[in-house]
Amino acid sequence: MRTAIQLWTLRDLDTPQTDLFGAIADAGYDGVEFAGVDDPFETARGMDDAGLLAAGAHVGADELRADPDAIAEELSTLSVPYVVVPYLDSDHFADAAAVDETAAMLDDLALAMDRPLLYHNHDHEFVPVGTETAFDRLVSETTVGIELDAGWAHAAGRDPVALLADLDGRVPVVHLKDMTPDGEPTDLGDGVVDLPAVVEAARDAGTEWLVFEHDDPEDPLASMERGIEVMDRLLDDG
Repeated sequence: MRTAIQLWTLRDLDTPQTDLFGAIADAGYDGVEFAGVDDPFETARGMDDAGLLAAGAHVGADELRADPDAIAEELSTLSVPYVVVPYLDSDHFADAAAVDETAAMLDDLALAMDRPLLYHNHDHEFVPVGTETAFDRLVSETTVGIELDAGWAHAAGRDPVALLADLDGRVPVVHLKDMTPDGEPTDLGDGVVDLPAVVEAARDAGTEWLVFEHDDPEDPLASMERGIEVMDRLLDDG
């Protein structure tokens, strides 16, 4: 598996995105996952100069619906392999009918794209709908892939290792995130998520990219350094 950082982790730094690429590469990451792009051509040049690859790009569902061709062109410039819907609010998972509508909407978005579409979970998708959870129903009703966020799944009370086993072949990208006992994101290795087991399960499930993300780091650069240190150790041990 290759390693990447979700650039949302570094959003509070007063540094142009392209100026961060050298530090990301020097830290040891193989790539980045985007959460917005200013200038795709300048960004592509910066990635090439740093020797970084694109793991994926988070793009909102409304943006994808509005102009899928423009999004596809931008992602092609950046050689992005996967487009990821990063969030849908709780209304999309309120009951079985809402989940079915959400699944159909994601399938429609996928048909309009020229590369695989993934959905990234938080914790609110794991609410019960009948005899199952909204997340499980979504997985069964849609054909899109899943970018499993192990930390948010754990915070919702689900075992990310078991989820990865169930999603075998549908999780090309996994967010490796650690959480406090209270369900808040923390630096890798400081929380309660069984990171070694998640990495092993991701490898078994055919995951291509392991992406570090911290939703609200106190020190983004220190979190970035800690993230790759932990991921490299886990990958070496596995």
